Amino acid sequence: MTSPTSPMKQILLIATGGTIASKKTDQGLVPMITSEEILSYIPDAASMCQITALQLFNLDSTNMNYRHWLEISSCIEQHYRDYDGFVVTHGTDTMAYTAAALSYLIQNSRKPIVLTGSQRSLDVKESDARMNLLNALQYACDDRASGVHLVFDGKVILGTRAKKTRTKSFNAFNSLDFPEVAVIRDRRLIYYIEETVTPNALTFYHTLNPRVFVLRLIPGMSADIFPFLKERYDAVVIESFGVGGVPCYEDASFIDAIADWIASGKTLVMTTQVPHEGSDMEIYQVGHLIKEQYELMEAYDMTTEAIVAKLMWILGQTSDARTIRDWFYRPVQNDILS
Repeated sequence: MTSPTSPMKQILLIATGGTIASKKTDQGLVPMITSEEILSYIPDAASMCQITALQLFNLDSTNMNYRHWLEISSCIEQHYRDYDGFVVTHGTDTMAYTAAALSYLIQNSRKPIVLTGSQRSLDVKESDARMNLLNALQYACDDRASGVHLVFDGKVILGTRAKKTRTKSFNAFNSLDFPEVAVIRDRRLIYYIEETVTPNALTFYHTLNPRVFVLRLIPGMSADIFPFLKERYDAVVIESFGVGGVPCYEDASFIDAIADWIASGKTLVMTTQVPHEGSDMEIYQVGHLIKEQYELMEAYDMTTEAIVAKLMWILGQTSDARTIRDWFYRPVQNDILS
């Protein structure tokens, strides 16, 4: 955090809804708490920084989509020069997707862009919301903080590595296959990793292509879904079993469908359903042969959220197959290590 003699940091709080801003109704929780009301729940924040509250929208994050990601990014770009950091309050269900998307839409930001939320509303006495908000603001005020991160339950997680792993517990998010950047304990910010930012390389992107589909394999699935997908999507992400492979039940229908998909100029990425340790298609014959024969891409240790957001970003900029491949394998905020 800033020292007592340093000027107070100027932080823009961008509210988008979610559980953190919800109140009970007869039909369940509904986002209703405004950005200004959010600040009234955390009076201690006034001693940390000067906060401007902005209500961008007030949605259950189940309803969040790529258009909202672009709006959040645009809002940050519009106000970028006026603030030292940004805190985005967000519902937990799709927050990892939004964190990943912002990591691609806003690259090489020297200023911190922090997403947070809660498993229980600010309106509830025993809520994790207040602590998560204060932690997010503390990180956003720190001189060493930069880029897009998700702060939750005392963890500072890269935007490209966050995944929601619990539906109800306060420790809802984990950093997958990459260390947490820092932790916050008893108001102390303890760094594990010092991140670097390329000077004068801040870039905002303004287009996403939402025509990306995730196909999760199940035993016995038929390949006849591919013609349906081909009419509607430009990229498909196949979540395969184990380290990755393509099934051959009694014929080569899956391999033929993939060959046709790639031949038509569409993008295909192989990943795994297993949360940790990533894919490695070369281990088994069911993966090695198809990777050797066709120009598909393998996601290795990327999260599904990062794969989806990265493809939407790349396809929003180019349709050239070689460029898509090059950009996919080019690391952005440590999204891919293998």
